[in-house]
Amino acid sequence: MNSIHNKDIGTKQKALAINLNPDIYGSFAEIGAGQDVAANFFKAGASSGTIAKTMSAYDMTFSDAIYGVQQVRRYVSESRLISMLDHEYGLLIERLAAQRGDKTTFFVFSDTVSALNYNKTNDGHGWMGVRFQREPNGAFNDVVLHVKLLDNDNNLQQQAVGILGVNLIYACFYYHDIPPVFLLSLMDNLSRDRIQIDMIRFEGPDFAAVDNRLMSLHLVKYGFSDAAVFGPDGKNQQPTEALYKKHIVVIRGRFRPIINVHLDMLNTGVKQFLQEPDVDKNNVIVITELTLQSLKERNAEMNAEIDEKDFLDRVDILCSLGQTVLISNFHEYYKLVAYLSKITKLKLGVVLGFPNLEYIFSEEHYKDLPGGILESFATLFSRKVKLFIYPTLRGGVIWNCLRFYPPPHLIDLFRYLIANNKIEDIRHYNENNLSVQTDKVLQLIKQGVSGWEEFVPPDVATMIKERCLFGYACEAGTPKEGITAEEDTEAL
Repeated sequence: MNSIHNKDIGTKQKALAINLNPDIYGSFAEIGAGQDVAANFFKAGASSGTIAKTMSAYDMTFSDAIYGVQQVRRYVSESRLISMLDHEYGLLIERLAAQRGDKTTFFVFSDTVSALNYNKTNDGHGWMGVRFQREPNGAFNDVVLHVKLLDNDNNLQQQAVGILGVNLIYACFYYHDIPPVFLLSLMDNLSRDRIQIDMIRFEGPDFAAVDNRLMSLHLVKYGFSDAAVFGPDGKNQQPTEALYKKHIVVIRGRFRPIINVHLDMLNTGVKQFLQEPDVDKNNVIVITELTLQSLKERNAEMNAEIDEKDFLDRVDILCSLGQTVLISNFHEYYKLVAYLSKITKLKLGVVLGFPNLEYIFSEEHYKDLPGGILESFATLFSRKVKLFIYPTLRGGVIWNCLRFYPPPHLIDLFRYLIANNKIEDIRHYNENNLSVQTDKVLQLIKQGVSGWEEFVPPDVATMIKERCLFGYACEAGTPKEGITAEEDTEAL
């Protein structure tokens, strides 16, 4: 099979290549947005060599009768898609395995899509998946993705679904051995202003070496999506399903490594957020955010490569602490808030350090906006959002909102935000943490200086040592002699 991405092959050519391959045979089940995926195979010619069956259970009663009643009655959902794949693949094997199983690699394509309605009052999106064999009588593999449809026309959205579906099936059979090429090929004959893919998952024996967290990273890195989410178990999640109608508290950082300061920021920030009168304590999700820029070496160029192992090391630690992780391309906070506000209308909390408050009030960061800092603040503060500011220590002085001095022409704006409960200092923090800096802890780890363990959570210290993370020299045996952590605290 090909491992080189052929960008010049068209949708019709891909469908025809599948149709002319005598080893590939399967079924299509599509709900919503027409049946444009199967239609592409019919129009390409020679479809009888590929298509065993096509169907579309648009009516909810028919859908429930065929695929079962869902606990949550949402028909455009991952659970409905999996039910479709289970049912259709089971029928395919039951009815055709004995007849042609020894010479055929079977597949099932399914999708459930909500395209733009007549009044254009909804957001087009859908779930799509392929269950397929790599060899006759082999075990099956699954590739499942979620797509956002961005065209402002129903017919164009249907067309985009049809192209993406063909790309997905073609990739399963011709690009399965190199996942990055697989991902890139999904956008063939499409543009990123037509669709976004914000979740993809590879499962099955032939994808045993694929780390789906890396696939999430690639979605954001390639510009297929602005953000991707996975839970404490490391499994990819669709952002809207994970965060919908929830209060969200987010903390951004490099987390290289996560240290006691980060946990204190998070714990104290969440505690104060839960005290807000308009927050339902039983409906809050906490997320730690890694931006693309934060995954690169400090001061690295924007186009610098990301160390994937280092990324996975950080994620492993965050997940081990029970964190839900968000990977984003939102360098500015107002972009992050705008994204989350499209998912939930409930109150948001953003926990950040004092230096980031200074960053937010620096007008130089908004030169590309016609309205400058006021335009960014209209996005950041017009929604139900509150910033919780963790103090910092400079020259022996604790800096917080009471000591924040924005430019004179922004003082009244800052006071307005304070008075209207948009910004608040974090209270009851651990003052001993203020003298500790992540970069200095990382330096101590790399140098093998004894005592760095006291600056990180115990479980994190154990993981760093056992897995030789962040430059920790496992083979060194014993820590280097030299300054102790207590002696180096002043330098931190």
